[in-house]
Amino acid sequence: MATNKERAVIVTTEHRGVFFGYATDTDGDQIKLRAARLCVYWSADMRGFMGLASVGPSKDCKIGPPADITLRKITAVIEASPRAVERWESAPWK
Repeated sequence: MATNKERAVIVTTEHRGVFFGYATDTDGDQIKLRAARLCVYWSADMRGFMGLASVGPSKDCKIGPPADITLRKITAVIEASPRAVERWESAPWK
C-alpha cells in the first residue's frame, strides 16, 4: 500500500518485533519508519498486538524511545488509530 503521505502505522516482523512509527511507503520488502518506537512488552489488557494499533499502549506496556529505522522481513502493517497515536507518542519507559 504505497502512498506519498506520511501515516502512523504498527509494523510487525518475522523476528517478533512490534514497532510504531511514521511511514510514507509501506509496500515492499523494507519499510522506513520515522520516530519508530519498539514495544518491548505489551500487557494482557492489549488483547494482542492489534490492540496496540487500535487503542495504543497502556501504562503497563514497555515502549522504547524513538529512532529512525529501516525494518526488514515485514509480516504486517496496521494503520494506527488517532487514539493509539496519542498513547504511543506519550508512552514512557517504565
